[in-house]
Amino acid sequence: MDKKVKIYTTPSCVYCKMTKELFKKHNIEYEESDVASDPKAREDMVNKSHQLGVPVIDIDGEIFVGFDRSALAKALDIKI
Repeated sequence: MDKKVKIYTTPSCVYCKMTKELFKKHNIEYEESDVASDPKAREDMVNKSHQLGVPVIDIDGEIFVGFDRSALAKALDIKI
């Protein structure tokens, strides 16, 4: 699978950790941006999702807000 995956997170976000654990379990490579410490990443995230909540996950341009295991599994073509 060669999908480009990017996740916007904050250090204290439980759902961000859950999303990253799902990625790790299924060997999904991803790029992570901490929007708490990176204003440019925060601006990019808001431009993509139109909100401030995390996690925001960008899978090949498809935007997911929050941890939705089934939607992420479908987008990444993984079994949960």
